[in-house]
Amino acid sequence: MKTYTTKESDISQKRWYLADAKGKVLGRLAGKIARTLTGKGKSIYTPHLDCGDGVIVINAKDIVVTGKKLLQKKYTSYSGYPGGLKVKTLETMLEERPTEVIRHAVKGMLPKNKLGRGMLSRLKVYPASEHPHEAQMPIPLE
Repeated sequence: MKTYTTKESDISQKRWYLADAKGKVLGRLAGKIARTLTGKGKSIYTPHLDCGDGVIVINAKDIVVTGKKLLQKKYTSYSGYPGGLKVKTLETMLEERPTEVIRHAVKGMLPKNKLGRGMLSRLKVYPASEHPHEAQMPIPLE
């Protein structure tokens, strides 16, 4: 018997999934999204190929976090200049940019290379329930 190896030509058309974040825990939802983006749920999964699907996340402003993470979790950004460190809590990030909270959580679960950046480009996050991707006919993500 020969070992089967997935090739680029074996990867068929990518599907799109719709994830509703309303009332879902941030880390658990991000884990499911990352698994779908990488394609680990498929039988043809290969680590060196991008065989994952696209994910559309709606209601990003309605996610839930457990414990005291709203006040204790910090998001930092540094401009490179002296005194350029900016620190925000999860609570302020959810008020200002709720889409970036989910994007940041999923990005941490993807590969840190060119393949991971390609996967992250197929993640679309929206704060409300409206999204412009009806043409992709998304399937609900469990």
